[in-house]
Amino acid sequence: MMAPLLVRLSSHDRALMLRCAMSPAAPRVSRLGWMAITHVGGTIPSLAAAGLPLLACCELYRVGELAMASVVLSHLLVQLVKRTVGRGRPAVTCDLSRLIREPDRFSFPSGHATASFSVALAYAAVFPWWSGPLLLLAALVGFSRVRLGVHYPSDVVVGQLLATLTMILVLAVG
Repeated sequence: MMAPLLVRLSSHDRALMLRCAMSPAAPRVSRLGWMAITHVGGTIPSLAAAGLPLLACCELYRVGELAMASVVLSHLLVQLVKRTVGRGRPAVTCDLSRLIREPDRFSFPSGHATASFSVALAYAAVFPWWSGPLLLLAALVGFSRVRLGVHYPSDVVVGQLLATLTMILVLAVG
């Protein structure tokens, strides 16, 4: 009963990814724009956004505590799930052209989507008026991973769910 459902979900996930993925022939400015957005969720920007507030005081320091705890914990979870599930990247499984370098060979879940969402949620928890723009930016980072052909939509959604669950845990403990 469960296997046919998973096969159907996988085919819908693949079809949606193929509709969203950008062609290598897309205009250069469009490709560069999506590449810039995707790098916002990379390791250095995520750790900088989480760690730099630790050098400040007051509310910014609290953001740093939340963001760093969430980014580190969610990253550990992402790596555990990636290596347990072992889902291949779309370029391999769908014969799709990727437009950027893949950080590793595993697709599920998206580390970029998880990291950007973790940081956005930490800032939103302390500065609620920033939540709209920051969560929108984090959602764009996630979409950029699909757009650039390195993740399936479910990779992004599960990454964002992991970030949300991690933030709930960090807020409950801290």
